[in-house]
Amino acid sequence: MFRRSSQESWLIVGLGNPGREYEKTRHNCGFRALDLLAQQLGVKVDKGKFQGLYGQANYNGVKLFLLKPQTYMNLSGRSVLQLSAYFSIPPQRIIVLFDDISLEPGRLRIRADGSAGGHNGIKSIIAELGSQDFPRVKIGVGSKPTPEYDLANWVLSTFSSLEEKAMAVSLKNAGDAALAIIDQGVPQAANRFNGSHP
Repeated sequence: MFRRSSQESWLIVGLGNPGREYEKTRHNCGFRALDLLAQQLGVKVDKGKFQGLYGQANYNGVKLFLLKPQTYMNLSGRSVLQLSAYFSIPPQRIIVLFDDISLEPGRLRIRADGSAGGHNGIKSIIAELGSQDFPRVKIGVGSKPTPEYDLANWVLSTFSSLEEKAMAVSLKNAGDAALAIIDQGVPQAANRFNGSHP
């Protein structure tokens, strides 16, 4: 049975780029999922510190921090390191929500650890924490339409109306998956959410 201490602090990070022009892009799914989770928990992610915006909640007896780094994607780790160091949160209790182009829109994949897989935000977090051992919730945003298509242009593009319908469900599920990791552990959460599709 999964056990955790009631004195634990956890951090859930949503990755994205600050600025209105990026709000609905594929690369900002982490921000969007975190916003929905904050709304669900009745928390405002509006405290400006640690090179990010954060909020705090009590969730099932644990102290829970929600963070949106404001450094732009490739420096996200700086914000994550500052907050986690200040509140003494180890990598194993840092959950990162972010976009994944290898999954179709609407699908999720939970992992306990691993490499960056080419994602600059995850690459930065690994470099700053000096660890790959943090759970993450990958949010599918779809692959490039052709191999030659520029990756930066793709992740900074917006969704079609059909894709957006699938994303509305998966973004909500991503926050629920993060809470399931806290409540039940990564294996149970993965069994429940991996491959989920509207």
